[in-house]
Amino acid sequence: MKYLYYPGCSLKSTGKAYEESLLTVLKRLDVAVQEIDDWNCCGATSYMAVDEVKAFALAARNLALAEEQGGEEAQVMAPCAACYLVLSKAQHNIAESPEINRRVISALREAQLNYNGHAKVRHPLDILLNDVGLEQLEHHASKPLSGMKVACYYGCQIVRPYATFDDQANPTSMDRILQAMGAEIVDWPLKTHCCGGTMTGTIEDVGLCLNFDLLHEAKKRGATVLATACPLCQFNLECYQTKIAKQHHENVSLPVAYFTQLMGLALGASEQELGLKRLFVPLKASVAA
Repeated sequence: MKYLYYPGCSLKSTGKAYEESLLTVLKRLDVAVQEIDDWNCCGATSYMAVDEVKAFALAARNLALAEEQGGEEAQVMAPCAACYLVLSKAQHNIAESPEINRRVISALREAQLNYNGHAKVRHPLDILLNDVGLEQLEHHASKPLSGMKVACYYGCQIVRPYATFDDQANPTSMDRILQAMGAEIVDWPLKTHCCGGTMTGTIEDVGLCLNFDLLHEAKKRGATVLATACPLCQFNLECYQTKIAKQHHENVSLPVAYFTQLMGLALGASEQELGLKRLFVPLKASVAA
């Protein structure tokens, strides 16, 4: 099976390391992917507040392109947490609301596109766990993540509100995948708590406080690295550590890596292939711990 890859804007810019490591991991696992031709921005979650129907149409254009490219069996891989949520939300609303369906389908036809609702939106965690499987992941882990203590952070968008492949309150897909790669998984209660999203750029004190809670608890539980699947979460948790430490008078320094970067290490990929040099807080310290 070939998956239709929807990178979204972040994986082509600030989240480039996520794309680099994801594609490296998929290649080493012999998972075939093809980028959706002429994809557009999903609008992120903020566009919903501007014009909901237009936001759904913007997201649905990508689904229509996927169906055009992959037919009725199209499987859309959306790695970014926000993209995954937005595409899923658009699909659900188009299917459940006759009025939204009518307006979105009409808008797509104006652009000579058809959308039949066949495309299936999936997250890489889902594909790696349920299609590739833990047995294959463990088999391919030539350099297990021995000694690495990982706090898996899902954020608030991957499993809410659509818990299609994992539990809303206590997701375990990332935990199980990284455990299969040899890591020690840290049990912590904040794996789905919000990092504040764009609050770090709007109400900074609140955003910093929310991120402090996550970093503080992960370190308290003995984590040597925090793994995430969201470009914005990764940015907030990594890039504001100096400000967070100053505000809360506590050292919160902790590497924050994409789960695919950790997988890539276990699969024997190089630092360059995995974009590890893009991290502001080096991962090497956590690997050697």
